[in-house]
Amino acid sequence: MYFEQLSPAFGTFVDSVREKKVVVVGHARPDGDCIGCQVALGRVLRAMGAESVCLNQDPVPRRLDFLCPEEFFVKPGEWKPEGHVAVAVDCADPDRPGVAVRDLLAGFDANIDHHISNTGYAGLNLVDSTSAATAEILAGLFLDNGYPIDPITALGLYVGIATDTGQFRFPSTTPRVFEISGRLLHLGADPARASRCLYERESLEKMKLLEAYLSSLRLECGNRVCLGVLPQDVFRKTGAGPDDTEGLVDYARSIDGVDIGVILEDRGVEIKGSFRAKDPRYRVCDLARHFGGGGHDCAAGFTVEMPFDSFYPNLLKVLLEHFREVDSGGDKQETDGGK
Repeated sequence: MYFEQLSPAFGTFVDSVREKKVVVVGHARPDGDCIGCQVALGRVLRAMGAESVCLNQDPVPRRLDFLCPEEFFVKPGEWKPEGHVAVAVDCADPDRPGVAVRDLLAGFDANIDHHISNTGYAGLNLVDSTSAATAEILAGLFLDNGYPIDPITALGLYVGIATDTGQFRFPSTTPRVFEISGRLLHLGADPARASRCLYERESLEKMKLLEAYLSSLRLECGNRVCLGVLPQDVFRKTGAGPDDTEGLVDYARSIDGVDIGVILEDRGVEIKGSFRAKDPRYRVCDLARHFGGGGHDCAAGFTVEMPFDSFYPNLLKVLLEHFREVDSGGDKQETDGGK
């Protein structure tokens, strides 16, 4: 079995929701792992006799719409929660789905996730922070329990794994990742189609957003940090949408000699930030947790209410202290807590 500790409980849960209504909830500004998991879990639950729908605060990004039958996803303003069992996927805490979704739900019956910062907020918590993606966990749970995986389900799971491993480049890529991905290919996942849809359908607006981000890049902390800023009016000027920020921070991380890449969105009353590290020892989840966020050792994010001019020097101070701690061998080894 791939997940000996989690699979029996998952099987019991699926048995308990047969012939029931289930809502599969993803996080705000969904990515490939989130949407892939929602599609896959929703389809398997339907195959097992449940009536499932998927719910997100924000629309499915254009580059992921190839996974999503229109009737499969519902909008917060058009959906009634009564009688539904709620399952969160790829959400480290109950606030991650966003206010529009959170205010509809009394809580979560199940929580399936791979974030090290997961708070264990549901009735059933199926969390494995050693997994590269929530889709890796779901795929293992399906395979362990012998549930039907059709080609669309396999493709959704493959997309989740491929995007969260940076196309199998990140340190989280393990032999188990390749083994499960190989089985998904046998079940109908098409890597060529996934690659075309994910990386060869960029809009001109996103290219303009990338131009704005690249032009803002600066080196800090002895050139160990590359940081870029998206100003308040950048989306109006470029015509891009919030989901077009996906992947921009990787350009900052890719610079030779840089240990941590950063992207900051200046929203006026608040700042949304993301960290990306080349090496897990930099544990950017700890950096994000300092600002009320969370994530993984190499990828994490946060949102903080603070004017940009006040936040930026504070961020540099925290980064310098973090480097001193890591370089001295005193990096924290926490595995939970925070967002």
